[in-house]
Amino acid sequence: MEFDDDELIHFEAHGAAPLPPAVVEGHVAHDGARIWYASYGSGPPVILLHGGLGHSGNWGHQVPALLRRGRRVVLIDSRGHGRSTRDSRPYSYELMASDVLAVMDALHVEKAAIVGWSDGACIALILAMAAPSRVEGVFFFACNMDPSGTREFVPTPVIDRCFSRHAKDYAALSTTPDDFNPFVEAVSLMMRTEPNYQAADLGLIRVPVAIVLAEHDEFIKPDHAEYLARSIPNAEMIYLNGVSHFAPLQRPSQFNAAVESFLDGIGS
Repeated sequence: MEFDDDELIHFEAHGAAPLPPAVVEGHVAHDGARIWYASYGSGPPVILLHGGLGHSGNWGHQVPALLRRGRRVVLIDSRGHGRSTRDSRPYSYELMASDVLAVMDALHVEKAAIVGWSDGACIALILAMAAPSRVEGVFFFACNMDPSGTREFVPTPVIDRCFSRHAKDYAALSTTPDDFNPFVEAVSLMMRTEPNYQAADLGLIRVPVAIVLAEHDEFIKPDHAEYLARSIPNAEMIYLNGVSHFAPLQRPSQFNAAVESFLDGIGS
């Protein structure tokens, strides 16, 4: 029976599906932070980068599917998120991209495909620009590359349920469990002011990219997603019908099929 959770009722109550046992997990000390990672399985590596305010456990529906496809899956908690720490500097997508490279170095991953969701997608595309030799391709789901690409925020019950789950998970995982509100404020500041890339920057990207947008995404303007697809050479535009910004949780099989098709297409 196909799992779906369009209203995120299951996610709010229970979180995503539990992750399988990792082959290796730990922390990398990098640039003022301790960055949590875990690696699963063997085969061509794919790195999953979660969204803002979340953590790697939100990929619970994706890791087993990718393992069944013969992939090595690497998860990373962005600095200040989940089990990763941060220092007193403001959040920065570029800094979080450098954390990903530090984890890749620690795990001896020379090159990987990257699946990014929301803030994680932004980090992935920055890596494609800054370190293309390390990136096989980017599945860029539900993100903007300049502040004009976001919709005006409108609260919904689905967003509220996701936020509620994030608060519970932060309290359970963080080394600063009582600091959820300052954490939200700091991440929100980054989201309002970054990233700030232009078409000329995007035009320099030479790795395979899929720009992926859900039909009912609450945060990203469709014309911005299409602008990104036009600006990145040979980028593919993918639409996910019937879902929103939370597609990996709402209809995992649909999201996973899109990811697997992209990975098969780039030969990673």
